[in-house]
Amino acid sequence: MQFVRYTASGNPQWGVLLNGKVYALNALPTGTPILSEIGDVSYRQAIRRAVENEALPVLDHGNISLLAPIPKPGKIICAGMNYHDHAEEQDEEIPEDPLLFAKAPTTVTNPGSPIVHPIDVEEVDYEVELGVVVGRTGRRIDAGEADDYVAGYTVINDVSARDAQFSDGQFFRGKSYDTFSPMGPTLVAGDEFDPNAVNVELRVNGDIKQSSNTEEFIFDVGELISYISNVMTLRPGDVISTGTPGGVGIFRDPPELLEPGDVVEAEIEGIGILENSVVAE
Repeated sequence: MQFVRYTASGNPQWGVLLNGKVYALNALPTGTPILSEIGDVSYRQAIRRAVENEALPVLDHGNISLLAPIPKPGKIICAGMNYHDHAEEQDEEIPEDPLLFAKAPTTVTNPGSPIVHPIDVEEVDYEVELGVVVGRTGRRIDAGEADDYVAGYTVINDVSARDAQFSDGQFFRGKSYDTFSPMGPTLVAGDEFDPNAVNVELRVNGDIKQSSNTEEFIFDVGELISYISNVMTLRPGDVISTGTPGGVGIFRDPPELLEPGDVVEAEIEGIGILENSVVAE
C-alpha cells in the first residue's frame, strides 16, 4: 500500500494512493496515522475497507503537493558500498560487515523541490537508494524479525559533494549539505513489497545513469537492520538508506556530475519516481 504525505494549502496530512486516487486519511475516526500504524496489517486492512465503503474523501491531484514521508528523521543511517555492482565499479573488495555513515537530518527535501548545488562545491553526485523507515523502537533485532520494525519503504537520492567527501577523508560533510536527501514520493508498506528484489534506476535529463536490482545487495534489509540495531537503538522515524548501485557520476570516465538545470529522476519499482531539479545556490 502506498502512503503519501502531502499538503493542500494547509497543514501536512497523510493520504493513501490506491488505483490512481489519493484518499485523505484524516477522515478516519482514528485521524492521522502514526508510523507504527502504517506498518500494521490490520490498519491497512481498515483503510481498504474505508475506501471500498467510500468513507474517505478523494483528493484532487492538482491541488496537492507531495512532501517527504519523514521530514525530520531522528537519524539517517547509510550503508556504503552495499551493491555488488557498485563495489565492482570501484574495484573494491566485498566488505565483510556493513559500512555505515550518517547524514544530517536537515538534508531532507521534498519531491519536486530543488537540489541546491552549493556555491563552494564542484562535484555534486547522485545516488538512488532504497530508504527503510523505522516504525517501532528496537535494539538487537534479529534479522528474521526485522520486518516487524519497519513502517515502510521510500526512495532516497543520496546526493553527495564528492570533493568535500574526498578532501575530508570521511563522509559526513560531503553528504550533509541542505537538500542532499530528496525523499519520496510515497511510503510503501505491506508484504506485497519485497525490498530485496525490486528494480532501481536513476536518470539525469532522461538519460539512464544507474540501473540495477536490490538482489545486488551485499547485505539485505534484514541484515542491515540487525547489524545497525546491535550498535544503536532504532526509533520510529529513523531512516536507513541501503546503499546505491553502480553508475554513479564520479566513477564514470569522464565523470558525469550534476549541474544547475539538470533534472534527476530516482525510481524504485513499486514506490514511484522521485524527481528533483538542480539549482545553483
